[in-house]
Amino acid sequence: MSDPAVDPDEVRHVADLARIALDEDEATRFARQFQDVLAAFETLDDVPEVEQETDLTNVMRPDEERACLDRDDALRNAPETEDGYFTGPRVS
Repeated sequence: MSDPAVDPDEVRHVADLARIALDEDEATRFARQFQDVLAAFETLDDVPEVEQETDLTNVMRPDEERACLDRDDALRNAPETEDGYFTGPRVS
């Protein structure tokens, strides 16, 4: 990577957008660190592609009906209920 993809000016610009104060040393250091991160991602281009297995199998269990709690049991530990339903604080 001869041409730097991220320079200190771009780092300062992004820092200004995020309202983060950076001095010159920090901007330069972060530019180098971003360069290292981008170089690490470029190495992913060297990873060979592998063929995906096309046959998929259903690994989920079949649905089966079971007995459930009755309403009174389900609401027994609720801090607040109204007309047989759970209630909570108003959001808006």
